[in-house]
Amino acid sequence: MNNPIVMHVNYCEQGQTVDEICRKAVAWGFDGVEFRRVSTVLKYESQEKYLDDLAAGSKKHGLKYVLFGYPTADLMQSDASKREKEVEEAIVFFKSALKRFPLSVVNAFSGSLIAKDVPYVDYQKHGSFIATEAQWKQAVEGYKVLGRFAEENKFRFAFETHMGYLHDTPQAAKKLVDMIGSPGVGVNLDYGNAVYFDSKNILPLSDTIKHVGKTLYYTHLKNSMAVPGTENKRMPTALSQGEINHREYIAALKVSGYKGPIGIEAPRGGDREWYAIEDLHYIKSVIADIVAER
Repeated sequence: MNNPIVMHVNYCEQGQTVDEICRKAVAWGFDGVEFRRVSTVLKYESQEKYLDDLAAGSKKHGLKYVLFGYPTADLMQSDASKREKEVEEAIVFFKSALKRFPLSVVNAFSGSLIAKDVPYVDYQKHGSFIATEAQWKQAVEGYKVLGRFAEENKFRFAFETHMGYLHDTPQAAKKLVDMIGSPGVGVNLDYGNAVYFDSKNILPLSDTIKHVGKTLYYTHLKNSMAVPGTENKRMPTALSQGEINHREYIAALKVSGYKGPIGIEAPRGGDREWYAIEDLHYIKSVIADIVAER
């Protein structure tokens, strides 16, 4: 397996500059970084300056892949003109990014879908579980446009399976991709999010990978474990320490013929730079073992 291993920028959102992020990611051994389309920590006066710094940092330090994630386009708004503007602004951003470096895959979102007066952690009461036919249609219309743009520019969007979105479960993300029907739009399987749903709403890991099939364009890896004595509460852990068996995950990806990036992330506090080194060492070790065995 020679899949690029990508660091989610949330390992370095504790005040590190773009240049520091690029330098450290390369030094640690990552092939690329998934940055946010809009940084939640670094306050840039313009997206052009943000992209300039990314281009300079990646070139200076030899970062091979620059990916982008949240946000993409909020298509859950009822106002059609606002949805159209969201799509236009996304295209403007990615056109500008393409002038600086090639894009491979974008971690995509269609806009949050949260029920009023319902706690966010009641995941089965948001997203695809409450979506109307009109909201499915809105997402499809917007991403048909974005999908064509991606095809024309030889990159792809991949919906992250993430709570609070239309594409929350792997099945919902696959349904949305099938409705859009564009080779420029697929799935980013984050099984670390899927396990937060009731087991009746998700498939086992190997079955999920088979279900998503050739629409699997990207993967996010993270881990957690159930909190004893609680209902549906989980505690984030290191990749090697939670309940998801990433050895099984990587083996299943290899069998499936998956060629896309493997992204790892750190949804926990503390010394995230150390977590990046620790998690990367673990996943590289797992990949090496699987390649040697097969």
